[in-house]
Amino acid sequence: MAEEIRADMVANVLSVVVSEGVRVSDGDTLVILESMKMEIPVITEVPGTVTTMAVTVGDVVQSGDLIAVVE
Repeated sequence: MAEEIRADMVANVLSVVVSEGVRVSDGDTLVILESMKMEIPVITEVPGTVTTMAVTVGDVVQSGDLIAVVE
């Protein structure tokens, strides 16, 4: 079952830690967001393979925007 990871807030994409095709475990960091000079890791809550990485470094995400899909 696919798990969509979405942004919780407006933020800049500071770093993309994984790419499409990478296997991840529960708790792994996918990207690091920056908002108000704070770094916020975005983690997966399910193990699987990253099938979609919807952001790149420098993107600005809004609350609810798709960051990645893990299947």
